[in-house]
Amino acid sequence: MTSSLAIDPSVVVWSVPESARAKELTTRPLLVLMHGRGSHEHDLFALAPMLPPQFVIAALRAPIELAPGSYSWFPDGEPARPSFAAADAAVQALFDWLDSITSAASVSLLGFSQGGAMTLHALRHAPERFAAFVNLAGFVIGGDAPADSSLETLRPPVFSGSDPADPVIPAEAIARTAEWLASHSTLTERHYAGIGHSISREELEDVNRFLNGAGF
Repeated sequence: MTSSLAIDPSVVVWSVPESARAKELTTRPLLVLMHGRGSHEHDLFALAPMLPPQFVIAALRAPIELAPGSYSWFPDGEPARPSFAAADAAVQALFDWLDSITSAASVSLLGFSQGGAMTLHALRHAPERFAAFVNLAGFVIGGDAPADSSLETLRPPVFSGSDPADPVIPAEAIARTAEWLASHSTLTERHYAGIGHSISREELEDVNRFLNGAGF
């Protein structure tokens, strides 16, 4: 898997200063945040104070610029059905960035919408690289990925939260995601009626319980 995309390290937003980062990452788990389509790295980073304090947090900017301050992981296409090759390229950019930083004690992923799709696509390529996965209003991309068969045995921990009536993610994609995760992960699934395509405080509290319960 190769990629012409790249994560810009100069715009990654970190919860710890650069001077302390290498040392902190040797003893603290890393939580990587990936925003949705049309957003930017500061969006999910605003949630950092509400996430478990033991994590070093890094919020990434997606590599495709749609407009100033607006970025995407995949090119435009049918909602919740991006090109599998485009998703592969974006995940490879994530892996390349992770390879470029000092090795962390462990790495977990949290993504919203397209970022949630990125989280699950990374799971399907290299589950062994990560400790836990959080998918918020995201989706599994149709198609076969390299680790799909092994995931039926490995069953890594995944939190998946959404509004069943999400106005952005089609119902078919929500159902596809729930079915796939049930057979390929140790799934914690929660529904939040009425939140639409967003993240609620209740959901964040559940995410905290999930991450703390995963042993961090």
